[in-house]
Amino acid sequence: MLFNGGSPEGSCSRGGSIFKMTVTASSTWRMLGQRTPIESLPKGLDAAWDAGLGFADKILPRQKRFLRQAESILTLEKQFSELTDAKLRQIATDMREIFRCNHDNSLDLERAFALVREIAFRQIGQKPFPVQIAGALALNAGCVTEMATGEGKTLSATMPATISGWQGHGCHVITTNDYLARRDAECMGQIYRFCGLTVSFIEQQMSPDQRRKAYMADITYCTNKEVAADFLRDRLLLGKSKGLCSPLLDKIISGGRVANNLVQRGLNYAIIDEADSILVDEAVTPLIISGQAPNPQQIAFFRQAADITRQLNLGTHYHVNHQYREIELTDKGKTRLSELAGHAGGLWRGNRRYLESINQALMAKELYIKDKHYVIDDDKIVIVDEFTGRMMPDRSWRDGLHQAIEAKENVEINPPKDTYARISFQRFFRLYRRLAGMTGTASEASSEFWQIYHLPVVPIPTNRPCIRKDLKPVILPTESAKWTKIVQEISRINKTGRPILIGTHSVQTSDHLSELLKREKLTHQVLNAVYHKQEAEIVARAGQHGNITVATNMAGRGTDIKLSSGVAELGGLHVIVAEPNESARIDRQLYGRCARQGDPGTTQGIFSLEDQVVSRHAKKTIAFLKKKHANSKGDISSSMVRGVFRLSQISAERLALRQRKTVLKTDHWLDEQLGFTGAQ
Repeated sequence: MLFNGGSPEGSCSRGGSIFKMTVTASSTWRMLGQRTPIESLPKGLDAAWDAGLGFADKILPRQKRFLRQAESILTLEKQFSELTDAKLRQIATDMREIFRCNHDNSLDLERAFALVREIAFRQIGQKPFPVQIAGALALNAGCVTEMATGEGKTLSATMPATISGWQGHGCHVITTNDYLARRDAECMGQIYRFCGLTVSFIEQQMSPDQRRKAYMADITYCTNKEVAADFLRDRLLLGKSKGLCSPLLDKIISGGRVANNLVQRGLNYAIIDEADSILVDEAVTPLIISGQAPNPQQIAFFRQAADITRQLNLGTHYHVNHQYREIELTDKGKTRLSELAGHAGGLWRGNRRYLESINQALMAKELYIKDKHYVIDDDKIVIVDEFTGRMMPDRSWRDGLHQAIEAKENVEINPPKDTYARISFQRFFRLYRRLAGMTGTASEASSEFWQIYHLPVVPIPTNRPCIRKDLKPVILPTESAKWTKIVQEISRINKTGRPILIGTHSVQTSDHLSELLKREKLTHQVLNAVYHKQEAEIVARAGQHGNITVATNMAGRGTDIKLSSGVAELGGLHVIVAEPNESARIDRQLYGRCARQGDPGTTQGIFSLEDQVVSRHAKKTIAFLKKKHANSKGDISSSMVRGVFRLSQISAERLALRQRKTVLKTDHWLDEQLGFTGAQ
């Protein structure tokens, strides 16, 4: 018997609603008056044709065109720099009228960008470089802009956001957490207000009235979770209406309550910061609106399942496939399970029900590890984002898995919730009329950006040449040898005064490294899900003389690491990656934390043959290498061994892509099978 664990990601459970229904995406875009979204993924010859279009799209000289256009915009600098603030405001007002009529030819666009560039300099003291302007042009053209860490993506976004604000349909600038949404809205708001625009942001604790006001602003900064959840809540309020016409007519005639309670005004244009994280890494996570469904008998059922699985032995009663995250019962396991379940009675009389429950309990036992996949915070199970290392208190695993983990850890079990509405982030972002993204690592996922979103990737060169030195990775035969080597390297480099950032894969490994550093009396800071509240402060100090920072994958994404005085002369920040991630893109994000804006810096990976990515995706090859290097204690890296690590990552990336496509296909299946609105 094979149990498929599916995606390791959790689904988001949000507050309850008085409506209970399944929401499908095709009906949703109709409700909010948007264009028809991209259809389901093409198959057969259509897929081949679409792939060909994607390949042709890659060779278009977009980068050169945007850089040339940026130089043209620079020639307008003198035209605006000599004007008074009052005159600039008047020109901004005139521009708003031009773009409100959708008159956006290249000449108007260049003048608008030059105007915003001058306003940015006067309001916040930052004048976008040519490469930032090129990145802004790519965003305005509906591309994913790849700009290196520290190159000013936040400032680049103000130019296309301003154009969208002038057009009057609203612009959502979407980022990964509430802190960044508030910070960017407050910092860049000075530019927008000078241009005659309103700006706001969304935070988790906001009331519906506050959200409604924020979405009515010309530019709204928010997180992907909040904007998608608000979309689903609005859809629930609309009920079975086939469009906004009925609620609006009801509002005109009788001051209808439904239209007044909607918080969003539609999905016009989204600029997504950290696009790879939101559009790729989190794409397997469906967002779910749910409500409470108390069931004491079911709570006892989860406890009993946890007790039964403690009596089953790995290897004798079941096997674990870590690569595909599956549990398989042996014949002995089936027999033993029948004996144990036969005495339980109650819900255990249903064969299918108890098998599903045992599957979840075994997955909780073997595949979900404390301080890696979750932490216990205030006696509650809190999911840790695999890609960022951040805690996600507003999420829970679905299908009883969260309750199985609560039973495993012997904390209070919260009853499973009834699902009222769901949508994947993939499906949701495909609903926007216009979409663009920016990130430091997009090239590795360029094919996926095209396949799923039809977004081309445009790499933008750095403002100053990158002088980072990427050292060849060191590979050790065992995990203990790896940690010994990492501590030795930290101690050696720390004596020179250079700051060091060590990227770890989980809370567990970051705490382990912290203990090793304490033994060596090396002062350091830890940045992981447990200490997430100090994230901005810890990241701000990571580039100071002699600092050692141990971080999970979050590594302060969205916050620059600036070098203190004299550090550049010592060689800049040194980044150590302590374990390869399942995506090379995440590794490159960590490497990109150093050598920003022409600063010096070095990077190196220090790995072992026992690291998870190779253990899961190159099991036989790694077994051979372990046997071959059984007596080795030092570095065993070679082009062949490094190749095994890269091939393991490629295998993991392909598996993850298949999972994401499965989520999207499931959304489309629900759309076809459960949709309740006719074609319009």
